[in-house]
Amino acid sequence: MSQDLQPIWIERVNEIPSVAEEIRLPKTESGVPQDREWCEVVIDGERRRVRFHDYNELYEVPGLYEGLFYETLQCCSPSVVAYLLADLLGEFGGDPGELRVLDVGAGNGMVGDELKVLGVPTIVGIDIIPEAKMAALRDRPGVYDGYHVVDLTDLPEVVEEKLRRRHFNCLTTVAALGFGDIPPQAFLKALDVIETPAWLAFNIKESFLHEDDDTGFCRLIRRLGRERVIQVQTYRRYRHRLSMDGRPLHYVAMVARKLRDLPDGLAEQFGGSLS
Repeated sequence: MSQDLQPIWIERVNEIPSVAEEIRLPKTESGVPQDREWCEVVIDGERRRVRFHDYNELYEVPGLYEGLFYETLQCCSPSVVAYLLADLLGEFGGDPGELRVLDVGAGNGMVGDELKVLGVPTIVGIDIIPEAKMAALRDRPGVYDGYHVVDLTDLPEVVEEKLRRRHFNCLTTVAALGFGDIPPQAFLKALDVIETPAWLAFNIKESFLHEDDDTGFCRLIRRLGRERVIQVQTYRRYRHRLSMDGRPLHYVAMVARKLRDLPDGLAEQFGGSLS
């Protein structure tokens, strides 16, 4: 990671007027599955229990997502992926100012914020949760040039046409692959929508790249590489964040090049269609 670049969320979190008075992690046995973690939050004197993956509830409360994942659990993925992309662009003689980014699983805009600071001029977000768009526009106005609330596994034709007219040459997706948030067929659809050639910058939990992974991403990434659809240029294993019981959760960040269009029939093999 470039040493002179600092995560923008540290500055931004102080600008977001949070109404969350307290975030308390439960004392529990270790080994709670990542998609079942939860915390207690005090808002207006009322104590609530919120599951980490109930993003709609988190996004509705200004500053709660940042306070939980970034201040309390020390998440660093948006900056890690964005800076890894910027570093590699520099090695290839490229410039963030040349990118037109489709940010998939954009959430409340933390990745878009990092990209904008790096000098990316065009960023369009996609998420399946309406509250994500609401939070992005509320907390980070001006970051996105467009934001679509759609299901990539059932992408409306009118939205697809709008996306293709943007001629995206970069796809980003951070902390959104696996756990059912973005399945392989949705990732493939996004990959199909962007131009060829293009850059890909994404991360994934390291266990989802193991041979016994049942999410389909291990098989998908290897298949895309074997068929020369993508070529991974660099990757980095790092601590994504802490778990609710303090254990490190490791992810792998990757930057790759899209070398050619997806071959016919590939999407159907992973449970979806590109038509």
